[in-house]
Amino acid sequence: MSPEERTYLVVLLISIPIGFLFKKAGPGLKRWGAAAVGLGLTVFTCGPHTLHSLITVLGTWALIQAQPCSCHTLALAWTFSYLLFFRALSLLGLPTPTPFTNAVQLLLTLKLVSLASDVQDLHLAQRKEMAAGFSKPPALGLLPDVPSLMETLSYSYCYVGIMTGPFFRYRTYLDWLEQPFPEAVPSLRPLLRRAWPAPLFGLLFLLSSHLFPLEAVREDAFYARPLPTRLFYMIPVFFAFRMRFYVAWIAAECGCIAAGFGAYPVAAKARAGGGPTLQCPPPSSLEKAAALEYDYETIRNIDCYNTDFCMRVREGMRYWNMTVQWWLAQYIYKSAPARSYVLRSAWTMLLSAYWHGLHPGYYLSFLTIPLCLAAEGCLEAALWARLSPRGQKVWYWVHWFLKMRAYDYMCMGFVLLSMGSTLRYWASIYFCIHILALACLGLGLALGGGRRSRQKTSPQATSTAPEKLREE
Repeated sequence: MSPEERTYLVVLLISIPIGFLFKKAGPGLKRWGAAAVGLGLTVFTCGPHTLHSLITVLGTWALIQAQPCSCHTLALAWTFSYLLFFRALSLLGLPTPTPFTNAVQLLLTLKLVSLASDVQDLHLAQRKEMAAGFSKPPALGLLPDVPSLMETLSYSYCYVGIMTGPFFRYRTYLDWLEQPFPEAVPSLRPLLRRAWPAPLFGLLFLLSSHLFPLEAVREDAFYARPLPTRLFYMIPVFFAFRMRFYVAWIAAECGCIAAGFGAYPVAAKARAGGGPTLQCPPPSSLEKAAALEYDYETIRNIDCYNTDFCMRVREGMRYWNMTVQWWLAQYIYKSAPARSYVLRSAWTMLLSAYWHGLHPGYYLSFLTIPLCLAAEGCLEAALWARLSPRGQKVWYWVHWFLKMRAYDYMCMGFVLLSMGSTLRYWASIYFCIHILALACLGLGLALGGGRRSRQKTSPQATSTAPEKLREE
């Protein structure tokens, strides 16, 4: 583990006992105590570079106050523009921020764009009420009022997920502050159920990264190895990559669970990142609160089983970094300047790559995803109806195998980062996934899959995967 990884792990682990301390606190202590802890962690790990996050918050708040009816687009432009300046500091002769500053800036960008969008929705709802002449019950997820500067700062620097996620909306943050009867919300048992695989994933990460170090791919001697060895090597590299993030995100979720953060009744049908999708009135007594069943889906950031065993590339995206995927779908995909699913996905992946950084490897990897989406959608639409039930079961596992190899392949760009290193590795295995995706796309189009994939109904694959492991 690198020194940065050790620091991240320490921050994640100390957030768990801190969460138990804050869980039963009042709204004021939660708001300002959590902000103080978050700001302290930021100053400790980022030093003077904390100024970047403060400038971003102040700029966004000023836009919200000046143009509440269009602040979402303005906040998106402002925060993403500041990311460009932030990453070009070394080119301008200014001190380069620490990796922790970059992590804080990434999560802060998501939170501020979401906050601006929620404020814009509130402003538009208020204008509609004034035009109609009567008030309606507030829509699900609507803010009660526009946050003040201090409230915006407290949300921005809340220690929960400040460096690793999960992303959460301001409405989720408010619900935590105002949580009725927090002592009735379970924490310890859900935390233990969520945390149990993390040590195993940690050991697997240390073992796989030791046996198959990424640095070997940068050496000339690696490319003298036989083709099967070069082709195989991307599998353990992606495996170590997954294990590393599984540990980080599970630990981050445990920090939320300890504080009761993101807990909603199961009846609210909460979604990762977005929160409740159904109105669920708060309990009126401690007994009623204790009788409810709760979940932490709102802050769930990773579904380890489905990430590994879902069939499609499209589904794999949904189960990975789930709260950020919700953010991308809500604020980028829906407003994409295209109607086609593949083109919208390409636009979303382009901005996702930019959000991650300026390294060419991000763009090479993320912009391979739309090609894989088009290929799998077209070929599946062409073949599914032609297959027997047994053939459909075989197709499931073939599709799953190819999906995993596609992610292995794209992961190499994500971890090698530079264009030269990424293209050198891909060339050494003859750009096999790009060629295979183009071949599948061509075959699907030849079989009429292009027409069928545009139909509303899509086939549901028969899963022969082992029964899903339940975490409850």
